[in-house]
Amino acid sequence: MAIGTVRDDLVAMSRKLGESAFDAVILGEGNTSARVDADTFLVKGSGCQLAAMVPEDFVHLRFAGVVELLERDGAREADMAASYESAKVDPAQRRRPSIETLFHAACLTLPGVAVVAHTHPQAINALTCSTGFPTVLSGRMFPDEAVVLGRDSVFIPYLDPGVALARAIRGGIEDYRRHHGSVPKVVYMQNHGVIALGASCAEAVAITAMAIKAARIRLGALTAGGIARLSDEIVDHLINRPDEKLRQKMIST
Repeated sequence: MAIGTVRDDLVAMSRKLGESAFDAVILGEGNTSARVDADTFLVKGSGCQLAAMVPEDFVHLRFAGVVELLERDGAREADMAASYESAKVDPAQRRRPSIETLFHAACLTLPGVAVVAHTHPQAINALTCSTGFPTVLSGRMFPDEAVVLGRDSVFIPYLDPGVALARAIRGGIEDYRRHHGSVPKVVYMQNHGVIALGASCAEAVAITAMAIKAARIRLGALTAGGIARLSDEIVDHLINRPDEKLRQKMIST
């Protein structure tokens, strides 16, 4: 896909997530990204507001200049700015990429992941900021949650944005893949927010919307006596039904 098309789709998705009715971010919260090709990706510029994004607000970076931070011994936050700057495809681009660019790069190198959307919805953060985290967000409660969000989620304890957080996210995803044999759709970060991992902008929006709906239902269920989760057997059955597999494919395109 041409970079112009990727950028236009990313702008439209970001604006959608930034709408007040979506209730996913306010002010300069959240960030989005998309893979352009095997070597490069686009990521939201620091300080930009999702609701008002324009093409020039995204920074075009090389993966190689960013993901190496995950492997560099002793890499610190101070190293990120220099690495991000050297990774720019266009050195004349003056906007700085988001401080959370490193975990975007790590996620975009996963098989099947072409778009990453990180937001701070109120309903979700009511649970990520609760003493019940991660239990109150674990498992699946209803069929659509299982179909859109996958078997379960990845949970990350609170860490400041930067190298340590990106490494924790990568490690949590690797653990999930070893356990479930697939790439997760959603990552919840304690006292922080949610990350949607999509094959397309449409899927990233769908994942975010379903995660918000599920959080609202969990909050309601907690006030009505507790959360009734579907069994692992039922979740596996739902995910593997031919009609649901078709719906998953339709959502991801």
